[in-house]
Amino acid sequence: MTIALMKDLQGKVAVVTGGAGGIGRAMGRRFGAEGMKVLLADLLAEPLDEATRELAGEGIDVAGVVTDVTDHSSVESLAHEALQRFGAVHVVCNNAGTGGVSEGYMWEHDLADWRWGIDVNVLGVIHGIKAFVPILLEQGEGHVVNTCSGNGGFAPIARGATGGPAMAVYPMTKAAVLCLTESLYTHLEMTGTRVRAHALFPSGFLNTGIWESWRHRPKRYAATQDRRTPEPTLAEVVARFEAGGVRVEFTPLETVADQVIAGIRADRFWMMGPPAPTEEVVSRKAASILARSDPDYLVDVLSQTAGRGPDTEGGNQ
Repeated sequence: MTIALMKDLQGKVAVVTGGAGGIGRAMGRRFGAEGMKVLLADLLAEPLDEATRELAGEGIDVAGVVTDVTDHSSVESLAHEALQRFGAVHVVCNNAGTGGVSEGYMWEHDLADWRWGIDVNVLGVIHGIKAFVPILLEQGEGHVVNTCSGNGGFAPIARGATGGPAMAVYPMTKAAVLCLTESLYTHLEMTGTRVRAHALFPSGFLNTGIWESWRHRPKRYAATQDRRTPEPTLAEVVARFEAGGVRVEFTPLETVADQVIAGIRADRFWMMGPPAPTEEVVSRKAASILARSDPDYLVDVLSQTAGRGPDTEGGNQ
């Protein structure tokens, strides 16, 4: 196995998509605290400018590039900008994502919802790999960090906070991201390179804009079906969980960023925190596969199936 320990991050360059807020901004700040140069990318120009100014005010060498991860040429331009500005790229975080907007059973989901989720959450990662991995390979070192989720990466949430079906788009895309990252790890290993792949699993509830992705839905992915219920806010989602007896405690975003730094330094594929309640689902899923039994491991966020409280990024009922 190729070992690629990058313990000294001083002067290295990190590129973070979805960098205008949430996990992306937290990672950018944490990279900057290590003395790294940071390039934040996001589709939202104003929040991106705000994030860039904020980090620059903290003494971080940072720049922002408006980027649409669903467009390969846009991600290629981001890679070009990174080389033009900083001369290299050492850490690439394919972090941009969109959350759940669908309602009802999966056969009732709007096709536009599927296309939006797949284009951002899956193709966005593929575009990042396509644009940046050749650069890292030419350098001979580097790290690719893909943001996954327990919701899909472990097993899909089956029932949401209202007791009805959880939306299927988000967990499907995150399952795909994990498979992509596992494949990337293997392909890189086969070349003998020191470039490494990592799967980031943020634990717990995260106070990020992904819960209200509908606020920034691009026109080309406009819904083609009328909704039966209003788009939920994060406050409403939290209220639903708590009404169902589930206490919501947000995981500090800084904790997730710390996991990334620790994972890079230790060269760990699985960037995860301490054992989480829904990791039990992994064992139950494996047992179900081996026993050829029905999938009784599927997660119910109100604890009626998995026997635990929620532990997943993005939530997405």
